[in-house]
Amino acid sequence: MLYLQKIIIFIAGEDTFIHMKKSLNCGGKLLDLSTPAIMGILNITPDSFYDGGQITGIDSALRLAESMLKEGALILDIGGQSTRPGAKSINSTEEWKRIGPSLISIHKHFPDSIISIDTFHSDVAKNAVEEGASIINDISAGDYDKGMLPYVLQSQIPYLIMHMKGHPENMQENPQYENVVTEVLNYFINKVSHLKKIGLNDIIIDPGFGFGKTLENNYSLLKNLSLFQILDCPILAGISRKSMITKTLSITPSDALNGTTALNTIALLNGASILRVHDVAEAIEVNKLVNAYQKSK
Repeated sequence: MLYLQKIIIFIAGEDTFIHMKKSLNCGGKLLDLSTPAIMGILNITPDSFYDGGQITGIDSALRLAESMLKEGALILDIGGQSTRPGAKSINSTEEWKRIGPSLISIHKHFPDSIISIDTFHSDVAKNAVEEGASIINDISAGDYDKGMLPYVLQSQIPYLIMHMKGHPENMQENPQYENVVTEVLNYFINKVSHLKKIGLNDIIIDPGFGFGKTLENNYSLLKNLSLFQILDCPILAGISRKSMITKTLSITPSDALNGTTALNTIALLNGASILRVHDVAEAIEVNKLVNAYQKSK
């Protein structure tokens, strides 16, 4: 812990006040993060670890989107590629075929909503932004498709970058770190610095819970999440129903809502600005309770 504090002082300076960006320009829509935001997950996939196959067409996608927005989600994260451990990637043509019709319909019916496109393909990102998406959520942080960063820079919409060791196909095959917190923090220091140098200002960071991490790695990152505030970027916590809950409690993802609520509470107390969740109503309640707690004297 002392070593981490020394890193922060070295980078930020003794007298630097660590804070995080409180708003993002999402294609002309202002996303206010002075209070943490809830991002609802819409996986249009047959094989995602928890909700694969639940969205079977445009109508079911619209119903889920409407429900999440009514419950209080400020962002809808639409993805067509499963990134569960062991998942094999699909090409961009197949990915757009899965998500395009639903994304277009959701934007048509809810034009004021903020839509995030969960993809590492630059052409899928481009198609989605042209059809109404206003955040790009890239688990590879631009490493999989060399056309992604030039497009993000051109579009100037918020870019959500995640840390992952390996690829979804192999990321959980014995991931190893000397110190997971310092390695992930250093990764983001380098990535954010590069993105800002090339002219991108609205950046969101995601430590990548469950993406090339052991159970102990995940809890170390959660415990030290507040250290990532030095990057002056909103922090997203994507913990919902993941194996760090199910393995700890010996349960299935279907039974992991209570565990998700517990860890989302910790994430908010440790500085998360966005919760990415399957269960919006419950996350909204957590957000309200934590906000009341933090405002109390």
